[in-house]
Amino acid sequence: MTTATRQRLTVLGATGSIGVSTPDVVARHPERFEVFALTAHTRVAELAAQCRVHRPRFAVVADVAAAANLREELRAAGLASEVLAGEAALAEVAAHAEVDSVMAAIVGAAGLKPTLAAVRAGKRVLLANKEALVMAGPLFMAEVKRAGATLLPIDSEHNAIFQSLPADYAGSLDARGVRRILLTASGGPFRNTPLEQLARVTPEQACAHPNWVMGRKISVDSASMMNKGLEVIEAHWLFNAPAERIQVVIHPQSVIHSLVEYVDGSVLAQLGNPDMRTPIAHALAYPERIEAGVAALDLFQVGQLNFEPPDEQRFPCLKLAYQALRAEGSTPTLLNAANEVAVAAFLAGRLPFLRIADTIAAVLDRIPVAGLPDLDAVMQADAGARRLAEEIVAAVG
Repeated sequence: MTTATRQRLTVLGATGSIGVSTPDVVARHPERFEVFALTAHTRVAELAAQCRVHRPRFAVVADVAAAANLREELRAAGLASEVLAGEAALAEVAAHAEVDSVMAAIVGAAGLKPTLAAVRAGKRVLLANKEALVMAGPLFMAEVKRAGATLLPIDSEHNAIFQSLPADYAGSLDARGVRRILLTASGGPFRNTPLEQLARVTPEQACAHPNWVMGRKISVDSASMMNKGLEVIEAHWLFNAPAERIQVVIHPQSVIHSLVEYVDGSVLAQLGNPDMRTPIAHALAYPERIEAGVAALDLFQVGQLNFEPPDEQRFPCLKLAYQALRAEGSTPTLLNAANEVAVAAFLAGRLPFLRIADTIAAVLDRIPVAGLPDLDAVMQADAGARRLAEEIVAAVG
């Protein structure tokens, strides 16, 4: 690959865990990739440091104040990167005519609009923002098809499923002899915590994941297993798999990242060390393979692999996610919005850990299911669920 044909990349959410790992992989292959734009919310210092290394054409932050600070830092460093601010700027760098690929790594509902902008522009979208599919699955997948965008999953589990399905998989499990998808989960930090202690766990304990280094929101989601619930919904849309053919399997070692079971009795799996640079490198170079900087898996050191079914009493959020997927319509959107509010309240010390699931369940019980014909309907459902969840959290306090 020559310099003239380097793949130009926009990274949405460049200061998060996926966003930091992506340029790490890119920097190992300067002949193949070029960072076109980097975006962050308000972490100006971290974004400026990345700009000094990767020298993007554009850098985007949330508001004009952060943009002014970033411009000053970049000017002092002698960098010519153009600084933009706001939601429209995110969509602009995601859909820019000179961009080939977009790493969609903004956490939560905030990532939906810029990711959808990349899809509508027909980009190669590396999807780490599972909430885009949870909130707006039918709309999102219809836009992928309409625009001819390429969608490559970055979540380690969905990337593993993608690798374990036939290369020509076109959305029919039956046509390719697939019986079911097995979605692995570590079980998080509270897999063996006595149930009576869960009412008193702290944000620091919830964020202490045994295997993965992640941001605080997704770490709490992993502790409650809502993250796995959102991944079930994501798998449904990515692979056209009904809820009853997606099985969550607790696998504490996080070595097998997911499996696909076929009707002839075969089970194909993708294994590797728990390092997000592996799925990032896979998606960046697909269908080729490139060095990711990840250590080789030492099976002798791993020693053994364990599996167990998830405990619904311990992880009620997982059950709620399956219920939301089966209910369809706006229910997954409501689920995601209520969870984001409840997790933020838990991290701020305003809500006990066990009340996260209670808050979500109350929102789902009190807001009727509606159709989602367009993006406005999605955002209205999201906003309504957030308002109610905030009221519920305030009543707890």
